[in-house]
Amino acid sequence: MSAPDPAPPAGLPGYLPRRPGVDRFVPVRGLDYHVICWGDASLVTPERPALFMVHGWMDVGASFQFVVDALAEREGAARYIVAADWRGFGGTRVPPTDSYWFADYLGDLDALLHHDELGLSGDAPLDLLGHSMGGNVVMGYAGVRPERIRRLVNLEGFGLPETRPHHAPQRLRQWLDELRTAQQLRDYASSGAVAERLRQNNPRLDAAHAAWLAAHWAERREDGRWHILGDPAHKRTNPVLYRKDEVLETWKRITAPVLWVEGNETDVTKWWGDRYPREDFESRLAVVPALSRALLHDCGHMLHHDQPQALAECLQAFLDAPQPG
Repeated sequence: MSAPDPAPPAGLPGYLPRRPGVDRFVPVRGLDYHVICWGDASLVTPERPALFMVHGWMDVGASFQFVVDALAEREGAARYIVAADWRGFGGTRVPPTDSYWFADYLGDLDALLHHDELGLSGDAPLDLLGHSMGGNVVMGYAGVRPERIRRLVNLEGFGLPETRPHHAPQRLRQWLDELRTAQQLRDYASSGAVAERLRQNNPRLDAAHAAWLAAHWAERREDGRWHILGDPAHKRTNPVLYRKDEVLETWKRITAPVLWVEGNETDVTKWWGDRYPREDFESRLAVVPALSRALLHDCGHMLHHDQPQALAECLQAFLDAPQPG
């Protein structure tokens, strides 16, 4: 059974999910992986396979609740949807570790998409969606397991600025320096304070949605403080260079139709300055064999928070369109 949604902080209105999910923990590569299931495998048909969703950096699977509800408003509880918390985020706890590696996300995803307990065993194609960091993971996965993906959705998974071999020594030195320092995340006095932090990060997130999300994005621990459900080790520099040519070779092998979705107010220069021009990204997308696009208005990077209704409309149209060919 699903755990009840936490009560909203005093003085803040509550968000009530239209289609509550069921929390589960499944064994994946030595970890107890936290997933949320909306419906079950009995809903799966060849025309409407499971939809598996993965979140971005410093986010959690519960973050997709708002778009799941928006989909339910359009089509009822007719689709089997699963969202996972990546290792070191949300409810997927890991033993103490220094760093996280991109290949581990691919390994975890592959195990999850073949998991008997989730009704995903076998080789039946399914639909896969990723946001931000998760968007980068699903693009890579769809290139190396193309037979497994029917439709692919990338929500602002831009990738990273291209690196060069001469960047390696400084990157490794920075990583070694950071290993000598304990990483920390700020904690908060209440879930209401967490909600306010979420709204500072994204002013489009209203009080009701922020209060609901805060209770899934953080937890109250023995010290009485609310702690973000993300391992601080995620903050460390990745010593492995981002090899653009290798990424593109993978993207070229995607056979599923791909939907790229972005917000009209996303400004990537806030992250990378002039190190990653739009022309570079467009040249990367150009290698994807079957690509369509959607632009959401009054929307920033957190598309599933800012415009869940508009995103659900795009998803339904894309996922339910007749299979090409």
